[in-house]
Amino acid sequence: MIGNDWDNVLKVIEDSNGFKKFLQIVNERYEKNTCFPPKDLIFQALKLTSYENTKVVIVGQDPYHGVGEANGLSFSVQKGIKLPPSLQNIYKELNSDLNIPISSSGDLSKWAKEGVLMLNAVLTVEKDKPASHRNLGWELLTDYIIKALNQKERAVVFILWGNFAKAKKKYITNPHHLVIESAHPSPFSANYGFFGSHPFSRTNDFLIKNNIKPIDWQIE
Repeated sequence: MIGNDWDNVLKVIEDSNGFKKFLQIVNERYEKNTCFPPKDLIFQALKLTSYENTKVVIVGQDPYHGVGEANGLSFSVQKGIKLPPSLQNIYKELNSDLNIPISSSGDLSKWAKEGVLMLNAVLTVEKDKPASHRNLGWELLTDYIIKALNQKERAVVFILWGNFAKAKKKYITNPHHLVIESAHPSPFSANYGFFGSHPFSRTNDFLIKNNIKPIDWQIE
């Protein structure tokens, strides 16, 4: 399904009758309604960042629900799409934290290839209906993914922005991982603890301390 080591990690899920039935439900939603991201990008986060290569996890809520926006990575949009407000604030914090210039591109694929798993808790959404696929069944898969990453012997940084992402914290029990929590980068909450939280420098400091190559956060 994924094409890398995630297939082994998720084999018990992928092979289950329940998951196959769930994928049929997702397919039916795509047939009846306009849904995002495009079907071939639903698992893009896992395709670009293998289990072995995952150093950092940034948990999002669900994909952007506007036409042409979602590309399968949390907080990321297709090239050429106007930057959503949350991503603008992420770039502002990145600039403040590491003095990295604010990019006009909202495609975070480069981060994914650096080892940052850009994971939405819910992997699909209906056009113009945020959270429309919440409680459809995706949460069971993404909870399992977090639990699997928690079992890694190599240290991982989990970046949890907002209450939705923080709900995953209960699955991160291994003390050698780092959890970075703050308010969501949304304009409604960014001033209440997101700005000034320095998630990017804190992540790299932790990775270096654990003899892991830091993330190049520059966006091309």
